[in-house]
Amino acid sequence: MLVSPDESLMREALRLAGEGASAEEVPVGAVVAIGGEIIGRGSNSPIGQCDPTAHAEILALREAARRLGNYRLEGATLCSTLEPCVMCAGALLAARVDRLVFGARDLRFGGVRSKFRIADSEILNHTVEVVEGVLAPECVALLQNFFCRRR
Repeated sequence: MLVSPDESLMREALRLAGEGASAEEVPVGAVVAIGGEIIGRGSNSPIGQCDPTAHAEILALREAARRLGNYRLEGATLCSTLEPCVMCAGALLAARVDRLVFGARDLRFGGVRSKFRIADSEILNHTVEVVEGVLAPECVALLQNFFCRRR
């Protein structure tokens, strides 16, 4: 069976989300790739880092920017297991990311589709191509299992 590049990236994001769950963080994972090569990785860690901005997407963007030596990540795809929040969607725009791929919608805090449409708003000076639903059942199951265990 042929696996798409987006699915390959999502598999790595899911692995990172699992690491976050093992650390008792909400299981969200993200990767940044350019030309199919992963240049940034992150898993949610606001609790462990005592940092409200330590979302998986932010950490992946930070690592990618450090690796490139540039805060602009033109040509990059960010892949996240969960729809980015408003903060993370804004960071995608600031970094000039080309594409966003995400698995599950975040019906409470989603900044890209569920509550707001920041990433591809025509009133801003940059837009991000959005692809949603990649490996969504696996992304949703990871979150549901995590919260069921906590209750």
